[in-house]
Amino acid sequence: MAGTFSLPWRPFYSQISGELESTNVMETYAVALTILFTLVVFVFEHVLDRRQAIAYKGTTFPKQLEIAVSKIDSAKKKTIPDASKNTKDAASDSNSKKDGLDKDKPILPQLRDKFTKSQLYGTDKINYQMICAFYNLTETLVFLLLGFMPYLWDVSVSLGENYVSWNQKDDEIKISLIFLFLTTIIGLVTGLPFELYSTFNIEKKHGFNKQTLGLFFTDKVKSTLLTFLIGGPFVAALLKIIKWGGEYFYLYVWAFMFIFSIVMMTLVPVFIMPLFNKYEKLPDGELKTRIYALADRLKFPLTNLFMMDGSKRSSHSNAFMFGFGRNKRIVLFDTLMEQVDDDEIIAILGHELGHWKLGHTLANLFVTQSYMGAAFYSFSLCYTSNGLYRAFGFDDMAGTNIPTIIALLLFFQTIWAPVDKILSFATTLFSRYNEFAADTFSADLGMSAELQTGLCKISLENLGAMCPDPWYAVYHYSHPPLVERLSAMMESEKKTK
Repeated sequence: MAGTFSLPWRPFYSQISGELESTNVMETYAVALTILFTLVVFVFEHVLDRRQAIAYKGTTFPKQLEIAVSKIDSAKKKTIPDASKNTKDAASDSNSKKDGLDKDKPILPQLRDKFTKSQLYGTDKINYQMICAFYNLTETLVFLLLGFMPYLWDVSVSLGENYVSWNQKDDEIKISLIFLFLTTIIGLVTGLPFELYSTFNIEKKHGFNKQTLGLFFTDKVKSTLLTFLIGGPFVAALLKIIKWGGEYFYLYVWAFMFIFSIVMMTLVPVFIMPLFNKYEKLPDGELKTRIYALADRLKFPLTNLFMMDGSKRSSHSNAFMFGFGRNKRIVLFDTLMEQVDDDEIIAILGHELGHWKLGHTLANLFVTQSYMGAAFYSFSLCYTSNGLYRAFGFDDMAGTNIPTIIALLLFFQTIWAPVDKILSFATTLFSRYNEFAADTFSADLGMSAELQTGLCKISLENLGAMCPDPWYAVYHYSHPPLVERLSAMMESEKKTK
């Protein structure tokens, strides 16, 4: 038994033949430490998932949310004329009910009515998430211990040699593309059952899914083809730069990643997103006029305003902006326009434009590029760490260098993985801070009440979590829970009075 667990652990399939002694610390501990870190992360995140699952089983409407929303209803009631004096208007407005939302009634009773549905929806999602996490853990450990990566690389080399006369020494990048092609197909096949269940069971069960199987698979084919058409040349260029760049290749890679990011930010909304959804210019009218007026007020260079058929796939709602430089565009989901009033749409856009005005968009770009720079600089320090590659079954003694794509993948899956977890959590906290700041920005424009009611309606229609576990929310939520956002805006209002 002691021999079974003695270090170093080696994968079942390996390019290295015979029993070889470890030559350094990396080779001795790499596999064991990778497994240990993977298990620690799984256990930690499973504990958070279990806490969230318990929170979803609660049957009592959260008191803090009740207090916050009751204040919103009270404030709204003071600003709206008595309905009995406007029976004609009330009768007309009652026709604006969308999927159970009555815009004329107080929000709190409607949130109470949706609370049980929200809890059930959350329960189904968290249970599904835990199953996916367990499968991913199992797949990761099995693939690692069996030596799936060196095996698949050898298969890729064999395919290249047998069918197109490529060899690893002269055609490494081409064989790397075969390897990534096989990896992508395997990931697509193993992930497909989970996607189908999520879309056509959970989302459909709770009234969100609108797409057909035909549309689902059409989207899947399109996205896969785009992955190959864009990802293939991108990876080939990246590997070429690493090989060509010498000792300071990370600087060239950094510049390449920055340029690629800017190009994709410009091209994706214009050429790729329309392959999946229909974008129509928002019709002329009061809403369009008010949105352009808000943009002018904030000096936002708005050039186009679109409505997207989000209802084609789901009844979830959203709004976003895109574009680079002086060419900015705003997109509203048709579902959002059904769920909230024009005043609330303006307030929500005030929040979105707040991200731009406060520099969050540029800050996120800076953070992303800093992350890339740090990651590839760290990779440059480990690039020649042959002990790491030998630990996972790759032979660096056979007259050929370790493939660059393998070096990259192993680096990000092992050495960089703990750093990535820490930085991901930091960016989540940074995102939450920015969301509070954007809420404050919209409120300072005089739209606090409209933003609060808009957020409540969106949460109501999307069955958002009304009482999330605080630990789970801090770790996972890039947007603060509804009650925290409402409370923060109300507290800000008290300070300004």
